[in-house]
Amino acid sequence: MIRSGKKVWRGEREISLTAKEFRLLAYLMSHSGAVISRTRLLNNVWDLSFDPETKVVDVYIRYLRSKIESVDEKPLIKTVRGFGYVISA
Repeated sequence: MIRSGKKVWRGEREISLTAKEFRLLAYLMSHSGAVISRTRLLNNVWDLSFDPETKVVDVYIRYLRSKIESVDEKPLIKTVRGFGYVISA
């Protein structure tokens, strides 16, 4: 995954992201290999305090996966049940 400015590529494929998707991906990439909790993502990407009822993080992770992970590519974003998400190359 390569990013330049607000453009993102995976291999030779340019990926179009919304501003929030880009911010989420950039945050995950800046903490590559670390498990990031939903609460931490809400605080740092959405500037929200914890809300146990919100599914916004899960929804945006699904959006990102659908854009950056095609069927024939290795998944980049992994769910760590009960903890959060991790991105790795």
